[in-house]
Formats: sequence, C-alpha cells, structure tokens
Amino acid sequence: MTEQTTSAPAAARRPAPRTHHGDTFEDPYEWLRAKEDPEVIAHLEAENAYTEQRTSHLDALRDRLFQEVKGRVQETDLSVPTRQGGWWYYGRTEEGSQYGIQCRTAASGDDWTPPKLIPGEPVPGEQVLLDGNVEAEGHEFFSLGAFDVSDDGTRMLWSVDVEGDELYTVHARDLETGADFDDVIENTAQAFFTPDGTAVLYTTRDEAWRPDTLWLHRLGTPVAEDVKLFHEPDERFWLGAGITRSKKYLVVEMGSKITSEAHLFDFADLTAGGQVIWPRRDGVEYEIDHAVIDGEDVLYVLHNDGALDFELVAVPASDPQGERRVVLPHTPGRRILEVDCFRDFATVEYRREGLGRIALLSYGDDVLDELEFDEPLYSSWFSGNPEWHAPLLRMGYVSFITPSTVMDLDVATGERLVRKQQAVLGGYDPADYDQRRLWATAEDGAQVPISLVWRRSFGEPGAEPRPVHLYGYGSYESSMDPGFSPMRLSMLDRGVVFAIAHVRGGGEMGRHWYDDGKMLRKRNTFTDFVACAQHLVDAGVTTPDRMIAEGGSAGGLLMGAVANLAPELFAGILAEVPFVDALTSILDPSLPLTVVEWDEWGDPLHDPEVYRYMKSYTPYENIRPDAAYPPILAITSINDTRVLYVEPAKWVAALRFAGADEVLLKCEMAAGHGGVSGRYNAWRERAFALAWMLDRFGLAD
Repeated sequence: MTEQTTSAPAAARRPAPRTHHGDTFEDPYEWLRAKEDPEVIAHLEAENAYTEQRTSHLDALRDRLFQEVKGRVQETDLSVPTRQGGWWYYGRTEEGSQYGIQCRTAASGDDWTPPKLIPGEPVPGEQVLLDGNVEAEGHEFFSLGAFDVSDDGTRMLWSVDVEGDELYTVHARDLETGADFDDVIENTAQAFFTPDGTAVLYTTRDEAWRPDTLWLHRLGTPVAEDVKLFHEPDERFWLGAGITRSKKYLVVEMGSKITSEAHLFDFADLTAGGQVIWPRRDGVEYEIDHAVIDGEDVLYVLHNDGALDFELVAVPASDPQGERRVVLPHTPGRRILEVDCFRDFATVEYRREGLGRIALLSYGDDVLDELEFDEPLYSSWFSGNPEWHAPLLRMGYVSFITPSTVMDLDVATGERLVRKQQAVLGGYDPADYDQRRLWATAEDGAQVPISLVWRRSFGEPGAEPRPVHLYGYGSYESSMDPGFSPMRLSMLDRGVVFAIAHVRGGGEMGRHWYDDGKMLRKRNTFTDFVACAQHLVDAGVTTPDRMIAEGGSAGGLLMGAVANLAPELFAGILAEVPFVDALTSILDPSLPLTVVEWDEWGDPLHDPEVYRYMKSYTPYENIRPDAAYPPILAITSINDTRVLYVEPAKWVAALRFAGADEVLLKCEMAAGHGGVSGRYNAWRERAFALAWMLDRFGLAD
C-alpha cells in the first residue's frame, strides 16, 4: 500500500429522530439524503477522492485488467440477424466505440437462413437505423431504452435516457425518407408501435417512479391530444403492456409482487376498452398469451391459483372466466416460468432441480418436448422470435465455461443449427476450466446449492485452500443462473475460484425457495449465504482470509447483513448499489418504488411485527461496534432511482464511526442503477472492483 496522505471523510453526525410503533431511532446521517445540498456533494466527492487515493497503487493492475478484457472481446462484432417481415435486423459494434449500432438488410423470399455476417467486413445492402455513438454525443451518460420498427419496416422509434434516472424520451423516424417526426414524448417507461405503425403505445411513471398509465399517441398529432387507454391507481401495482405475437391483441398487465391482473384490448378498436381476463385476487399471479387452435381464439393462462409452482390452462378468448382446460398440470418442483405462443406450437421455460429448462409444447396433444444439453450446469432460453410463424426458432445457450451460443432450432426436424458462439480471443480453451455444484446445509436443514467454476491447472477445489469470490443475490425470485464472462477469466487465470451461493429469496429451487427468503423469512437469505461460506471453508475449498463476498442492489443488502452476522468469514466485501438502509426506505411511501416493495419485504409502516423484524436485520441499524469488519468497498450512483446513493453513503459513514478500519465508497456522479454507460466505461468500472478484490487476495502483483 502507498503512504496515506489523506484521512477518511468523517460525515457530521446530526441525529434526526424517526419514530414508529413506539420505537425511536436517532439517525445521525439522514442529512446526506439532500442530493442538491453542496455539502452533500462535497462529501461524496471527498469519498471519491479518498477511495481513489487508497486504491491508487492499483492503477497499473486496473489498466492490465481492462486490457485483458479488451484482448478477449471481439470489439468489432455483429449479432446474428433476426428476421422480421422483409428484413434481417442485427446489431453491431465497432472497435473504439462505446455503444452499439442498430442495422438491417433486406431478406429474400422464404429463405429463413440468416445471412452470415463477418466482423469487419461490409454487409451487403446494410441500412444503419440508429448509431448509439451519435445519439450519445455530448452526454456523460446514455442509455437506449425502447427500439422498435413498424411491421411494414417503414417507421422506427427509439427512446433515450441521458441522466440515469430511467425516464426516457421517445423519438420517431420515417425510414423511407430519413426524416424525423416532430413528435417527441417525454418521461416514458415503455414505448412500441401499434401493428400498423401509425401510432405509438407508451407508459408513463407516477411521482414514485411506478409505471402507471398507458397512452396512445398517433404520429403527427400533438402529444397533448394523446389518448389515455388505461390507468392503474393502486400504488402497489406496476403497469406494463405488450402485443401478442399474433398481432391481434394488446395485453395490459398490472402486477404487484404477489398479485396480477391482465386486460385484453382488440386492435380492431383499441379505444373501446379492454376485457379483464381474471379479476385480481390477492396472492394470485397469472400471465396470458394468445393461440389459435382449431380456428378458435384461445388464451393460454399461466397461473398459481392453488398451484405453487404454477400450472398452464387454456380458456376461450371470448369467455376467459369460463371453463379452464388444464394443459400443463401443477407439478411440485417444476416451476413454470413462461409460455410463448406461436401459430403451431408454444415454447415453455421452466425450472427443475435447480436449473432452467426449455421445451416445445404441442397444441394437439399437450405434449412437452424438453430440449436436453450435455453440461451439468448451463442456461438455455428462447429469444429473438418475433414472427407468428417461422420454420426456425431462435434459442440461446451458455454455461460458466461455454461462451454464449446462438442456435436456430428446425422445428420440423429437431436439428440445432449453431449460428454463432461468442468469440473469446487470446486462445481461450473451455477444456482449461471446470464447473461443479456443491450443497451446503442451512441453519434449518435446507440444502442450498453452490455453483463453482475454476481453472483446472490450479487443482480441484478442496485439494488445498484457494481464493474464492463468492457471489449472492437472493431476492425477487431471481435466479443466478450459469453464465460466461470474459472478465471473470482474469480472476480464474490467477487461481481464484468463482462461486455463486443460490440462497433462498431467489428462484433457483422453485417458488418455495423464494417464499422462504422474503417477508418475515428474509433472514434465511442471509444465514444461507453464511452457511455456504462456512461450507466452502469446511470443505477445504478456501479459508476466511481468502474469501471475498460480492452482491449488488438487493444482493447489497445481503452483503450488509452478512457483514454484521459473520464478518470473520470474509477477507473483503464488495457491495454494489447496496440496499443497506432498507428500513428507512421501506418506511417512506414517498420514495420511488417503496409501496410496490411492501409485498417483497413487508409493510413496516403499518405492521409493527414487520417493523421489528426488518429492524433486526437491516444493515445500517445493526452495525456492531465490537465487530472486526473486513475491508468493504461500496459502489453507488448518484442518479440511481432504485437504491438511492444515500443508503451506502450513510452505511459507510456509520461503519467508520463504529471503528471499521478499511471502508471505501465510490459514487459515480453521472450514472444510474446499472452503473456507468458505454462498454469501455463499464469494463473500466469492473476492472476497478476486480483489482480491489485481487489486492485483498494478495494477487495484485
């Protein structure tokens, strides 16, 4: 470490009382919430300066890591084209450019074989639709939101966010003339064309950042004349919308964390109003899609009404609340995630035995034909299939050691046609790496899966203790499935074992896995992670002085909680956009997204039991003055609307006051919840975090 020339910023303590259910908490750092206060900005800048000074000895390593990922990535590259109408649509990147470029080239007749595009070579007949690098000029932050082309290929819309606050501005262009429409729609969430391309459907957010209203804008008319198609007044529910692949219906969906409702609008007359499919009932979730079977319009409804892991039923589109025909019955342990309808079949995605699975569903006999893969740990999915009827079905595959692979499935023959595999330059050989699943025993006896990936040349995990990078999330039923990362190779090639603790609160093992890690059972998420860390130590995979934990957002809450529960188990903790002041946020319904989160965490504002339970685990309020905390790096963004920067800012200040020796805060001053924009910027940001971890492992040289 270099000689220290500055001391850690010490935020002033100005206790502000917060009283609920007879309990008063004196919050000494709540004043840091005043984002526009020059004193707050000065404090954040001082934190950044201190972090940079404390990590300046890692500058060369950060640059090496950045160069390593650049050396593995095909910087000038193209995606596999997707056919829609008479065009093949694809994206490409150019060496030295931060953002992608959206393009198309004309399709020919009934040929569904995508053109083979070669990086660096001109594409015959290419039409550049949108260059993100041009759009981003003059902005420190740039995010492309919606991107849509009308079915006839003559009009395009796109939306951009240049602040990081996830409020997007919609623009539209005539692709035949190249002229932009005067229509500009501000502060949107979603946006897409109607099937005929003459109008735009878009959603807007309320003051709490909740998408709550669906609008119809006819191109060429003033935005002030837009028609409000639907409004959701209940603050617990988000609103979203989409078009069925058949192009016959608009589906408007409202959902809380535990309840949903869908309305069906016929494009023959959108303004006539929608038909409710099933009226909302607390605890019942469902989603729908449209199929045509034997000439009749049918809705496939995937639901959990009396079916914990969901079942699929079919109902007449003319009478959706009528008789239900069971298509895929509820099967405990098979969590059905998604059903997409095509003209002649449906695709189904589900989880079983801790892994995601994909299958085709026959309309004629309801037979489920699962696609099998050879590796023990992998992820597979269907995507890029906009057409109602096509002879080929686009799918993807990846594992911890197999780069992302794009395939087309010939539906008639079952043949899988590999179209492209993610290029990994520099001589990458999957045979040099291996992956495995272990199982840890939780406090209550639950078996918690742990995924491992490592470089073989360093020996099998458990042969001797190795550095371990342990990642966790555990919220919102999100599953941390196997994936490939070129940047992760920089860790594996230095002898680090990468591990994921698939803790409760996620969805890896089915709906019960989620239910057992939320609300008044949230502590299972934290104790599961500790059990996984302890298992890796007991199995000889690592030792506490060679293990670093990482998590972001709700996974950042996990990091804060395990720092309080078991600081002795870790050599460092990396918390990204961490939700570490959870109780303060969830108590305040005026904050963005708070009310919709009550179904995930509970409602501490009105329920004293929830208040007491959350107060028992929220990281900020449970910092231990007697604990020997490991080094902690917290990374946040000032424009984050999901987890406000003030949470890690307060947490870091409180940790320092409690005597934590090495606590750093890095606040991006022009970014949102997803961090900085631009691929090179993102690589440098990740290199910063990896260099910090390698330093903690003693591998910085």
